[in-house]
Amino acid sequence: MDFETASGKRYSACSLALTIVRNSQVVDEFYTLIKPDTDFFWRNVQIHGIHERDVANAPAFPEVWEHISPLFQRDRLVIAHNAPFDNGVLRSTLEHYNLPTARYLTLDTVKTSRKFFPEFPNHKLNTVCDELDIDLHHHHNALDDSLACANILLYEANHFGTQPLKKFVTVNA
Repeated sequence: MDFETASGKRYSACSLALTIVRNSQVVDEFYTLIKPDTDFFWRNVQIHGIHERDVANAPAFPEVWEHISPLFQRDRLVIAHNAPFDNGVLRSTLEHYNLPTARYLTLDTVKTSRKFFPEFPNHKLNTVCDELDIDLHHHHNALDDSLACANILLYEANHFGTQPLKKFVTVNA
């Protein structure tokens, strides 16, 4: 999962991507722009390149949530690179729109990459991808970031096994 936000407000999601992995294979992807309930801040636009005009006809988050909420269940693992941010965006956005809290399993690939690759100069998404030779076409494009994050986890599972990864799984409530 990867969110981009319109401003510093956690509920200001302006794009979301999900990369679906089953049996160690990417099987589906989802991407949408979102029309946030707030103004855009120039610094966020500078980072991800999404402008207010780009989301003028995009759905609001409740419409998106109606479509994707089945993916956020107690037995589903949702991963993100810097998961506290993305989980926080989801939680704040659900609260902002008075939608029920999602309870799901989560894992942060920043934490796993710090554990498995302490020698990397840092553990930013683009750095980890460069070090592991994983394609990251457009950093801060939610779909590209989501796919890169999935590929980091698949790399770690292939090289270290799934057992060491299980201790990084927590419940997001």
